[in-house]
Amino acid sequence: MIRSSTTSAGHPPVTGSAATAPSLRNPGMPPDLDAVRGARVNRAAADHRAATLTTRRSVKREWQAGWLLRAVTLVDLTTLAGDDTEGRVRRLCGKARRPVRGDILAALAVDPSEVTAAAVCVYHRLVPAARRALRGSGIPVAAVSTGFPAGLSPMSTRLAEIRDSVAAGAEEVDVVITRGSVLRGGWERLYDEVAGFREACGDAHMKVILGVGELGTLANVRRAATVAMMAGADFVKTSTGKETVNATLPTGIVMARAIREFHLATGIRVGLKAAGGLRTARDALSWLILVKEELGDPWLDPGLFRIGASSLLADIERQLEHHVTGRYSAFHRHPLG
Repeated sequence: MIRSSTTSAGHPPVTGSAATAPSLRNPGMPPDLDAVRGARVNRAAADHRAATLTTRRSVKREWQAGWLLRAVTLVDLTTLAGDDTEGRVRRLCGKARRPVRGDILAALAVDPSEVTAAAVCVYHRLVPAARRALRGSGIPVAAVSTGFPAGLSPMSTRLAEIRDSVAAGAEEVDVVITRGSVLRGGWERLYDEVAGFREACGDAHMKVILGVGELGTLANVRRAATVAMMAGADFVKTSTGKETVNATLPTGIVMARAIREFHLATGIRVGLKAAGGLRTARDALSWLILVKEELGDPWLDPGLFRIGASSLLADIERQLEHHVTGRYSAFHRHPLG
């Protein structure tokens, strides 16, 4: 299991296994809509915090390698393309089992069994193929659901889609909220929607996708995250990856602070997932720093923090190879599968 403790320098250790169970379920709570409506965000302060986040902490050499290995274990390795096939999913699952080349791990003196992806995320139809390919690995399958990415299907259809994904073997379900409810201030409607999703998920962990780039304001992001947690979200997730604007550091800060406030009020830890637009190792490090500084070491764990990505993994592997050899290699030497 990934250890959340850090060294005296404040950086996560290299070692640890990503095949960890998600955090305990969020039982939810009755909606406190007055608190939701009263939430405010200082946009200038959030932007300033985001701009200075990475300038206050420098991660170099072996510490950078340790942080990047930790980032690998937090990745929900994802394929959500219209031309996805079972063959592509099998290759992706192979990469999830061994996300970093063996020679690089050997040079870093890291046991390959300690570095796997956190999950594999696919469309519902490909859940059985992913389950077969991951059998015995301990890596869960996540399914996107509820009319992904727009979330505009009839409620009965979205609930049936969740149940079908769980029945097919999905251990995690990424659901999409109706963004119009947020834009209209329909907080009770949003609460009922997410609570319905939670019930349909059964024992599967639920990640609630806010679609932050389509919510209008950071205050709406905070309110939507809070409502989702009140309704039983195990994770709040930034984006589908299909919007024009996806995961940004200001939205991450706002969501992290909503999570922190919820934890202080209830004692319940809810996870954060950043998805969409994270393509480089530098992006991954920025989000790790954000989570460490805003939420603390317990969240530097696959049970409480995920990065939804695909091409990101290739750049992380390139940076690790550069650390080992002193040379950068071409992207094609680090395929997803």
